[in-house]
Amino acid sequence: MERRDSRQATSDYPHPFIHKLKLTRAQRIRGMVLGTILFPIRVLLVTLCFLMMWPIARLRLAGLSEEERSRPIVAGWRWWLLHSIIRFLSRAAFFFLGFWVRVKGRRAGCKEAPVLAVAPHSSFLDMLVLPETQLATVVSRSENQKIPVIGALLGFNQSVMVNRKNPESRKQAIAQIIERLTSNGYWPQMLMFPEGTTTNGTILIKFKRGAFLAGVPVQPVLLHYPNKLVIPVLISCTLIWLQFLPVYTPSQEEKDDPNLYADNVQKLMAKTLGIPATDHVMEGRVPTRMLGGLSLPLEPPARETLSLLHKDGLRESEVEVALTQMIDRCQSEQGWRAVADELVPLMGLTDRQTAAKICGLYSKDDKVDLRQIYLSVAAVSSFMDFKSLLHIAFTLYDREGHGSLTAVDVSDLMGAIVGSPQYHTEELYSELSWRGAPTEQELFRVLTTHPTYQKLISEYLASEGAESTTPSTPLINGKVGNNNEGLPNDNRSALLYKTADNSSALPHKKDD
Repeated sequence: MERRDSRQATSDYPHPFIHKLKLTRAQRIRGMVLGTILFPIRVLLVTLCFLMMWPIARLRLAGLSEEERSRPIVAGWRWWLLHSIIRFLSRAAFFFLGFWVRVKGRRAGCKEAPVLAVAPHSSFLDMLVLPETQLATVVSRSENQKIPVIGALLGFNQSVMVNRKNPESRKQAIAQIIERLTSNGYWPQMLMFPEGTTTNGTILIKFKRGAFLAGVPVQPVLLHYPNKLVIPVLISCTLIWLQFLPVYTPSQEEKDDPNLYADNVQKLMAKTLGIPATDHVMEGRVPTRMLGGLSLPLEPPARETLSLLHKDGLRESEVEVALTQMIDRCQSEQGWRAVADELVPLMGLTDRQTAAKICGLYSKDDKVDLRQIYLSVAAVSSFMDFKSLLHIAFTLYDREGHGSLTAVDVSDLMGAIVGSPQYHTEELYSELSWRGAPTEQELFRVLTTHPTYQKLISEYLASEGAESTTPSTPLINGKVGNNNEGLPNDNRSALLYKTADNSSALPHKKDD
């Protein structure tokens, strides 16, 4: 089964992680006046609802052993009494916040569709779908268990808890989700937001695989916010439409490929909503878009670095000098790791704070990989053509000097050029290595001719205001060269040039 349509990952789509709210003067005045009256009343009523839910949620699990708590509580008074009360109070809380939900379509039963996939996910208030889904179980961060009231409600819901920073916890959560979804109705229906993060709702970002790993039918659920100015907490009630689409039953190919399954459901939901389906994702806390397995930050660190350098007073020629000094440092005994204090003289900065900000764009600790700064900034600048840049990158990451790259080398090299770590380069490496070990020529061929990866150069790395040009043959020591022919492996890795106008041979040094 083929993917339903080709999906673009270009800048044509609106930024999904930025909310723009424009209010007229009349709307501001109305919000201030009515908000002053309604806001404290609504906060009081919602607080009362949660205070009433707290002991009831605790009561549901009271007196049960750990073994009993590990099984679904779907019968007896704990179900028909407590479940109904919590559902009623949940509805009341959202109503007091200013939301009134209208439902379209029919919710499928647990055996018919073990999981409900809800999108778009705009805020924590999207949990208002829970009362309309019989309080379906959810997946939540383990830290939320410590929050008063919320922790009790998660226990009542028998939610799947996951510590996102712990790989073992993530594995256990996946196993638990698959077990529940394949229990043939033994466990209650699950509700998931497959986007995995909140957006402004203007597009559907790439769905994560979690809801689709079990290969069971899912029911897509759409959230419609007709009011573009969703500030009901302050002003008035907002009508929300909750639409249950027909159950989506996966093909065998989709069962075998959760990514394909997720993509096709995403496109179906986007088509119904009338909005684009894109490859945008949130990698950690960095908004990115996917391109053949590559994660491209929506706000490239290299462009932000250039902006910071210019604000510090560096002209284009001085930026080029700074990059030259940086590559010299990479080849010296000091190696390619540096701290913020070392960046100040290295890049000719006048403000240490600028160096710290640049460091923070590329690293979470106090040390930064100079190769990443050099390659990513050079990639979006007009200092050299792409082939020259790729030759430098290949030389830096060909650790063994064999004229070929390992899978780890390819991941690190692409991370340096993009300016962000790359964790899913298997597809690219497979494309590079089907003829043998990936060489520099093969890497250049794939990145410049492959219909997917050539977009990296033509769209993402294109210099602002620069015309698209065909990469030319690089210069080695001022002469035209083809990088590899006629050079032994040990000597090839010793050649590193700066730019076509200022080329030089530098001793290659590996930094452990």
